[in-house]
Amino acid sequence: MAIWNFLHKMASPPHFYGLAAKIIPWFAVTGIALFVYGAIGGLFYAPPDYQQGDAFRIIYVHVPAAYLSMLAYVVMAIAAGIGLIWRIKLSHAVAASAAPLGAWFTFLALVTGSIWGRPMWGTWWEWGDPRLTSELIMLFLYFGYMALRAAIDDTAKADKASAILAMVGAVNIPIIHFSVEWWSSLHQGATLVRADGPAIETTMLYPLLAMIFGFSFLFGALLLQRVRAEVLFRERRSRWVHDLVMPAGDTQ
Repeated sequence: MAIWNFLHKMASPPHFYGLAAKIIPWFAVTGIALFVYGAIGGLFYAPPDYQQGDAFRIIYVHVPAAYLSMLAYVVMAIAAGIGLIWRIKLSHAVAASAAPLGAWFTFLALVTGSIWGRPMWGTWWEWGDPRLTSELIMLFLYFGYMALRAAIDDTAKADKASAILAMVGAVNIPIIHFSVEWWSSLHQGATLVRADGPAIETTMLYPLLAMIFGFSFLFGALLLQRVRAEVLFRERRSRWVHDLVMPAGDTQ
């Protein structure tokens, strides 16, 4: 019962709006600190790769971007599903806010992957590679989700329609993740999550982990900030928003 009371309280737009404002600075500062540590360690202290030389250093942007591209979609799909099933409006606000961020991370992953692939594979793009293709499909799913929302004026109908699309598109996430195992791929297999431990030297590993967590905290801060703006828009006619914009005693 206590858990349900907590979740019910978290689903309250005014409560979430105030709580998010307190969390955002902590996420942002932590993310920036980890980002700076990871960037310095990865660019200046990590040794060159024995095969790829200094070209491998793009992983410190590419890998976090690719990870966040999938994480953002998972957040969007789960939030959309919760909103659709339990009719929690805040969940739809989270889904709508995650989509643009996920699209940007996916675009960044594709661009950095293409830059990395040119010297490694001898080509900017390979349509036969399942991970590249499935990642591109995910970018189109993000675009489709945002376009569908924009095409429907009624917010409630837009929430329902886009939620269905987000949930159906979630089937692409395991395809992206396991594509290198299921099919022949130019991409290498798992490097970080392995039964016998990460297949990467610690001087390269620690900055990479810092960048992944740094990107994640920054994503969290940006997501919360976007959700707060979305909540204000959705609740713009409510009393609490009116009191927030026009505090008691303000005659302006």
